[in-house]
Amino acid sequence: MIKPEADAAYLIELCSGERRRWRFLGQDRQGAAWWRDLETSLEFNEGCLMYAWSIVERLDANVIQPGH
Repeated sequence: MIKPEADAAYLIELCSGERRRWRFLGQDRQGAAWWRDLETSLEFNEGCLMYAWSIVERLDANVIQPGH
């Protein structure tokens, strides 16, 4: 299992097989892990996700679009 690092982007696979690009924002004071979807710019914590997902790989900084 890949342990995410703050401010790094990852390729995520949802239980449906769909793949998304998310940036790990880090943990808040309560320990909740926060992410940003790089396509929608929506921010969320892992506790609000209603489906299974996994990290496929860390994305190279050169793959990420500027501003994300």
